[in-house]
Amino acid sequence: MDRKYLLDAAAARSTLAALPAGTRVLEIGGHRSFGYRSVYFDTPELDSFAGTAHPRRRRFKVRTRHYLGSGESWLEVKTRGPRGLTVKTRRLRSSDAAVDRAITETLLSRSDQAFVAEVLRQQQVPDIDVTELRPVLGTRYERSPLVLPTAARCTIDTRVTWQDVLGNVLSRPDLVIVESKTGSTPSPVDRSLWRLGIRPSRFSKFGSGLAALHPGLPANRWHPVLADVLAPTA
Repeated sequence: MDRKYLLDAAAARSTLAALPAGTRVLEIGGHRSFGYRSVYFDTPELDSFAGTAHPRRRRFKVRTRHYLGSGESWLEVKTRGPRGLTVKTRRLRSSDAAVDRAITETLLSRSDQAFVAEVLRQQQVPDIDVTELRPVLGTRYERSPLVLPTAARCTIDTRVTWQDVLGNVLSRPDLVIVESKTGSTPSPVDRSLWRLGIRPSRFSKFGSGLAALHPGLPANRWHPVLADVLAPTA
């Protein structure tokens, strides 16, 4: 089960301080946070967004994910499997998939389109013309993975920024996104957040971000987040 929490830096520090002994931030090559850049793709009719805003059994997301530290670039397709669980299928992109390309220049090759089409076919997502998929939203953030003494996994995302293809930007440097991935039993992170009165939020970097940048889109599902967290600042 995935749970997402939206909090500020002070609440994040309180949560980390309350975690059990043995919890630590994963360190790789001397680094404890890692830069990510994602570009999300959708059809002209925004079928992917619609499936997120109005949850559907056969919804999907297509994105490229760039690891800014290593320079690796992956193509990922997310669908829903049995019992509503997320299924992520991905493959490494070619070395010419430049990390710093503009959002509008991040396009899917024919090979990418064939990969996406095959995943959607296998997951029985109908009526999507993959040749129409175009970039609609980019995100950047820093991610710190937590190593817990249990089998649960947790990530902490900070310095989150969204940008659409028109150049509109939404930045929330004060926002901390904590994502807990567990089985049916809540993790120590979940319990620490609950003790602070912080409950999981309905939130999607793709759906919530696109809706925040384009208020005319249907977004009742994320209304509390859009009103309290992603609302425009003066």
